Amino acid sequence: MGLVRMSIEGRPVEAPANCSILQAFLHAGETLVEGVGCMGQGVCGSCRVMVRRSGDPDVKTALACETLVEDGMQVAFLDYFTESERHVYRIEETSDSWEAMRTIAEVFPEAAHCRHCSGCDRACPKGLEVQEGVRGAVEGRLTAASRVFDECVMCNLCTLACPEHIRPNHLGLFVRRMIAAQTLRPANLMLRLQQIESGQMTIDFDAPGARPPA
Repeated sequence: MGLVRMSIEGRPVEAPANCSILQAFLHAGETLVEGVGCMGQGVCGSCRVMVRRSGDPDVKTALACETLVEDGMQVAFLDYFTESERHVYRIEETSDSWEAMRTIAEVFPEAAHCRHCSGCDRACPKGLEVQEGVRGAVEGRLTAASRVFDECVMCNLCTLACPEHIRPNHLGLFVRRMIAAQTLRPANLMLRLQQIESGQMTIDFDAPGARPPA
């Protein structure tokens, strides 16, 4: 199998043609120092890179773990710079659906200032319609907004691309948490648990299957 010649962080690298950028980095004898979740060091989405392919003048963002190497490819790992101000909230205080839009406006006030530049869409390595997710959250379409971020790996590339500092992935996570906090538990389950707690229904721990293996 032939080797692909490329550069990572300005250093020439040779790696098998069927490996990812991350594998090529390790193949070259480099050492991972932070954040790569699939290598047991952090969270998924931490291997952010900027990629320029041979013959393509554009620089694109990607995840090093899922992007295959190509001959002549130029790669630079992209650090994530934490915002000076964080969004602070208590999810247990968001259980009133009537206040959902007001809560989003208070916690993420910058979301309403979206320029619809599509920078977040272009930056997303998973191809998510991030801009539409932000719009849905601002307009109160929480279920639709949450679905946009179902496959988000929290790589923060959309945040880095946003000129309004919206942090779309964090907004998406907040919406998903809010929906979970507002979802009613099944009524029949709650009734059965109350019957058990009150003694109306007893549990036979000696019945077959009552003690499943750990």
